[in-house]
Amino acid sequence: MIAIRDRVRFVETDMMGVVHHANYLRWFEMGRVAYLRAAGVELLDLMAHGVIFPITEVHVKYKNSCTFDDEFEVQTIMIEFSRAKMDFAYKVIRLADGVVLVEGRTRNLFTNQQGKIIRLDACYFDKINALFQQETAKE
Repeated sequence: MIAIRDRVRFVETDMMGVVHHANYLRWFEMGRVAYLRAAGVELLDLMAHGVIFPITEVHVKYKNSCTFDDEFEVQTIMIEFSRAKMDFAYKVIRLADGVVLVEGRTRNLFTNQQGKIIRLDACYFDKINALFQQETAKE
């Protein structure tokens, strides 16, 4: 599991004073980027080599509200990985009390710049798979 911590910005809240629901998807992205970085893979490097990785599925369960200036943690784990796709699961937790705010999942496919599904090159696959296998072994 890769965890990142942040604090809710005022701009991320709505008129009711709670985090707008769309911001959790941005926080999921922060978790994915941190996960890949922990595996030794930079997104800009993938893109420079013609690999695009669109999200094709998103599932979110909103459990509790988060408000301005709350500190939170995004916990990211990879739950499925192949040369063609990667699935992640997320938990967003308020640090002050440990309450789970949101749980979710996303799926990314690896495609070329024309949108055709491709198989991830071994130089990237091996790095990501090493972290995935290491985490899977802990379960």
